[in-house]
Amino acid sequence: MNILHIDSSALGSHSVSRELSAAVTAELRRSHPDVRVTYRDLAARPLPHWTPLGDAGDPAVREGSAVLEEFLVADFVVIGAPMYNFSIPSTLKAWIDRVAVAGRTFRYGPNGAEGLAGGKQVIIASTRGGFYAAGTPGAAADFQEAYLRQVFGFFGIDAIEFVRAEGLNISPAQKTEALAAAHASIDCDARRAA
Repeated sequence: MNILHIDSSALGSHSVSRELSAAVTAELRRSHPDVRVTYRDLAARPLPHWTPLGDAGDPAVREGSAVLEEFLVADFVVIGAPMYNFSIPSTLKAWIDRVAVAGRTFRYGPNGAEGLAGGKQVIIASTRGGFYAAGTPGAAADFQEAYLRQVFGFFGIDAIEFVRAEGLNISPAQKTEALAAAHASIDCDARRAA
């Protein structure tokens, strides 16, 4: 069993998405003691933005290949994904651009796109300062979870769970409540993933 644990928040030790992604990974490790964890911190070691230039000897090309292989061998992918300006951090987008590889994670055929990376389980620790979940006034501005669900679905992954903490910047009481609810949901999501 392999877990790929990705963090993308620039807030370091103040990051709620990092706290939640670590808790998800810890719960998965409890359920699968023999699991191997690969950790990638996209804020500490950001990937360069994708370009079509470079040959196999180029360090950026080699790192891109390593990122893709980490993703392909993972059984579980745990991602700390804060909402930045209604979407995801650019560092996470740069990572996605490295794993969205035609012929490896998807392909186009006579019937359109086909995902090639199915069989994985993705758990995303989603954090937001305001309220953007379905049924809230801000739902139309959620380009974070909708995008992540779309991109992983495009890769053929249908086991996608969100551990969500939102309204974190509304008040200290709301933050405490949101964190408690998110941590409570981790046990359920990790058990479902197991």
